[in-house]
Amino acid sequence: MMDFIYLASQSPRRRQLLEQLGVRYELLVADSGEDAEVLEVALENEAPLKYVQRVTALKLDAALARLIERDLPPAPILCADTTVALGQTIFGKPDDAVHAALMLSALAGRFHQVLTAVAVQNGLQRFKALSRSRVRFEVMTASQINAYAISGEPMGKAGAYAIQGKVAMHIKRIEGSYSGIMGLPLRETALLLQAAGLKI
Repeated sequence: MMDFIYLASQSPRRRQLLEQLGVRYELLVADSGEDAEVLEVALENEAPLKYVQRVTALKLDAALARLIERDLPPAPILCADTTVALGQTIFGKPDDAVHAALMLSALAGRFHQVLTAVAVQNGLQRFKALSRSRVRFEVMTASQINAYAISGEPMGKAGAYAIQGKVAMHIKRIEGSYSGIMGLPLRETALLLQAAGLKI
């Protein structure tokens, strides 16, 4: 049995969650010549569920090509993507603090969905899973929203927030997987890695 995987993600939270599982990993991320962000562009009228699964598959295809191109030793490759959705509206990563504040204003006081798709490729086999959770923020004042938006924490985060960050004081209810909301659902990930032949 192989004893490590490749993680095709820049996310420090995903690294932390894999370490929590005791999984050894090597990073397999895009180099400076590769535009990884272009993979995350939503199609017109694309449903959040289809979007998160499609983006994860594209990320895994790109990581597989990277593995071959760099002539690295074979091992399972793990990819994931997380999106926040309010109804059928996808909330991606904010462009700036103003955009983050707009997103948070829309999410405040109501439930929204957090979808994380995970995929593992081992040789010709691909294993996939999806985690669905619901999060409810309390009603937030404009000053609370703006203070969080300008803190820098929302940048690079789907839905303009990090569940494990300062915004947690405004979260009234979570239904589903906390680690899935962070970006890597541990139960689903462990099952996929085991199916791919990794001993955990």
